[in-house]
Amino acid sequence: MDGSIADHAVETDKLRRRLDRERRARVEAEGIAERGLRELYEKQKQLELLEAVAVFANQAASVRDALRFAIARICEFTGWPLGHVCLVEAVDATPCMVSTNIWCGAEAKSLQGFHQETDRMRYLSGVGLPGRVLATGTPTWIVDVATDEGFIHTKSAQAAGLKSAFGFPVMVHTEVAAVLEFFSDTQLQPDTTLLWLTAQIGTQLGRVVERQRSDEKLIHDASHDPLTGLPNRALFLDRLTRAIARNKRNPDANFAVLFVDLDRFKVVNDSLGHLAGDSLIIEVATRFQASLRQTDMVARPNAVPAGRLRAETVGSGLAGDGGSETYDTLARLGGDEFTVLLDDIQDLSDAVRIADRLLASLRLPFTLQEQEIYVEASIGIALSATGYAAADEVLRDADLAMYRAKALGKSRYEVFDRTMHVQAMGQLALETDLRRALQNQEFILHYQPIVDLRTGDITGLEALVRWQKSETELIYPGDFIPVAEDTGLILHLGMWVLREACERTRAWQLQFPRERPLTISINVSGRQFAQPDLVPQIRHIIEDTGIDPETVRLELTESVTMANAERAISVLEQLRSLGVRISIDDFGTGYSSLSYLHRFPLDVLKIDRSFVLQMDNAKEGLQIVHTILSLARNLKMEVVAEGVETDRHLSKLRALGCEAGQGYYFSRPVNVAGIQTLLASPPDWGC
Repeated sequence: MDGSIADHAVETDKLRRRLDRERRARVEAEGIAERGLRELYEKQKQLELLEAVAVFANQAASVRDALRFAIARICEFTGWPLGHVCLVEAVDATPCMVSTNIWCGAEAKSLQGFHQETDRMRYLSGVGLPGRVLATGTPTWIVDVATDEGFIHTKSAQAAGLKSAFGFPVMVHTEVAAVLEFFSDTQLQPDTTLLWLTAQIGTQLGRVVERQRSDEKLIHDASHDPLTGLPNRALFLDRLTRAIARNKRNPDANFAVLFVDLDRFKVVNDSLGHLAGDSLIIEVATRFQASLRQTDMVARPNAVPAGRLRAETVGSGLAGDGGSETYDTLARLGGDEFTVLLDDIQDLSDAVRIADRLLASLRLPFTLQEQEIYVEASIGIALSATGYAAADEVLRDADLAMYRAKALGKSRYEVFDRTMHVQAMGQLALETDLRRALQNQEFILHYQPIVDLRTGDITGLEALVRWQKSETELIYPGDFIPVAEDTGLILHLGMWVLREACERTRAWQLQFPRERPLTISINVSGRQFAQPDLVPQIRHIIEDTGIDPETVRLELTESVTMANAERAISVLEQLRSLGVRISIDDFGTGYSSLSYLHRFPLDVLKIDRSFVLQMDNAKEGLQIVHTILSLARNLKMEVVAEGVETDRHLSKLRALGCEAGQGYYFSRPVNVAGIQTLLASPPDWGC
């Protein structure tokens, strides 16, 4: 009996132990399953967080929106009450972290002190939580902000009830672009899983920053001059439009536009080449930039003042939302044209002061290809006080004022007034009429005889264009040639004059044969002379009309030949190879450089009428004419005296040995019929 009881007890104990083992195994299995489910749940939540941030970031309108979404979701995921974003900015060329004012959970009154203190801070590398993340490029955890030596907001954090903190970087390749930091009201040990997770989020946000940088660079390139980095016309007009809008809202928000055009820049391009011209433009832009007010901006990515966030900042991809701050803008419109928008000026004196500084910046020479080059500029100023509705109106008026400055001698500024607009409208109407006149063949030629002062024979003619606007209205060159030059219409008109004069002269040469055929003198403008196909065009006209090229004299002014001396010599030699002769018109009124006379292939020197007229009034005038004649003889050049109007002029010129002359004494310029009469029955001029 006792044995049976003992055996039963043993079996019961075995069964109990087995049940205990099974229960423990079941509990352990249930624990493992629960932990697995919990881990699976946590993994799922982590993946959901990563996916949510990635999806939103890829669809976000800006990086700032992506950052706001990210810190909100991370705070929700962790249960931490406070999140904040800092970005990298260069202060005095040193990278540091600054607040973006992007927060999550900062609305609580208890957090206001910590919030405000953080917003004011600039964290250098290694300083504070954002600075430590910037220095290492890795997530950083602070267990106790009260005892951590590197945490610099201890008092305000304690007052806000904050205990632990962690931060992680937004990475663009190996560069920290921003730091997201979070704060807990409970002291917590480092969570390696959370740190790993946020590092992945930082990488994902970095891709968004990189994409926005690329987009901003495209926008920057589209709105900036590729040579100088300055704003281009589109960006300048946009800023000017904003300035006009501000001026309408607040009449005291005055502005001015300066239109700057370099004088004789084309000479540099033609003589030294376009690379030298580009180098000059870059240096001019640098000097102009240095001449503006201290707050002036040039809209380059590296030109942002310390502590300011601007919508054009490409460096971080995390620029601010923009604001009402205004900046002066230096822009390049193209070629050698610059504009300056002076915003928030007091009066005209501010604009004049800047114009003077721009002109002064050009006074020192530029060194190009080991040569010293001097450059000047003409500046037009338009003021908001004029009252503008559109940006292109301001630019137009500043441009008009600039042209007035050029017309008055260059290297100066002029301020726009309404009379300039009236004159411009008149010129525009004249240009339209000129185009119509060319189409309708309203131009005619008059001819003035050139007379041998020894015999009285007509040896040549000068062709002078007239505009027969109507049967009773004849317009002289001084009233339309300048506009034709500015618009380029002179190119068509000049070639028409050349062909018409050659055809008519060839007919007269056949009708009135003589031992020395009649010559024809034709003016060539600076715009014509600059054309690369000038020589071929003249060759074709000579061939088509059948005129002897030695009877064709092309008249140029000193300024045309001296604008680019080396090219001028080359072109003149090509023209001489055609057989035509070259005359210098109005000698003594241009550069008056004697050196070019022996360098250039010239045949005829025409004494300006002003010197002939001075022979009546002063002994010096007679001496000047005598000197010019002696110079021409030594250089074996023919001489024609212009402006012969009296017997006295004729007798003095003959006494000095002048060979030929033209002027009202012999004949005014007359039409074809008038010249035919003179050629058929030459008057007795008493020569």
